[in-house]
Order: sequence, then C-alpha cells, then structure tokens
Amino acid sequence: MGLRSFFHRLTAPPVIGQSPDGPCKMVCVVNHGLKMGKGKIAAQVGHGAVMATMKAGSLKPLFVEQWLATGQKKVCLKGADAGHLLALEQLAKDAGILTTLVHDAGHTQIPSGSLTVLALGPETDDLLERITGELKLL
Repeated sequence: MGLRSFFHRLTAPPVIGQSPDGPCKMVCVVNHGLKMGKGKIAAQVGHGAVMATMKAGSLKPLFVEQWLATGQKKVCLKGADAGHLLALEQLAKDAGILTTLVHDAGHTQIPSGSLTVLALGPETDDLLERITGELKLL
C-alpha cells in the first residue's frame, strides 16, 4: 500500500450501508433487437459497466467493494428489444437492484437515443439470478 492510500484509509469517512450477503456480480442485458456489431456491443457494455460501477460507488459502496474483491464478475445476456429491457429494469428496481440504462449517441450504427444496454448491479448473484436467470448468454 502506498503512502497516499494509507493516509486515505485513515482520513476517509467510514463506509455505511447494507453489506452484501454472498458473492456479487454485474449483469449487462444487451438489446439484441438492434442488431449491433460486435464492436458496438462491446463499447455499449463497457459504457454500462463503467456507469453502473460509478453509480453503485455512491449508492452501494459495500457492494462495489465486495464485487471488486471477488474478481469483478460480469455476465452479458440477450434481451429481445427495448421493451424487454425496460420490463427487466422495473423488476430489478422492485427487487432493490441498482439499474443503469445506456442510450446510444447515434454517431455510428444505430439511431440516436436507442436503448442499447441495461446494466444491473453490482448485486448478489442470487438476487440477479431471480431477475435474469431465464435469459440466454450473449
């Protein structure tokens, strides 16, 4: 640990909030109806993962710590279309899971504002499985 990290740990406010009960992962559900290319999908999932991590860092920091400590597991799944992603988002919100929607800027393959990815978590594996367990891997 560097000197800066050492002082940060000494002076940072204590982390509060609910602790995760088990291993954590992040799930990215890709809007398969848009027929995005592989590179476009990779970029959109990357946006979702970063946005979800930043959001969770302020709202559920203990979940981010657990997720980071256990390898930052990420799973990419197929969603049928934007309506499917929005329905999954509502189920996740109802279950207390953090959600992040990614909308494309429209500079390349797809129209501006298109819903490309729903990122869920980081959250416990069990809770995410209840919402996304029936979806196919990308």
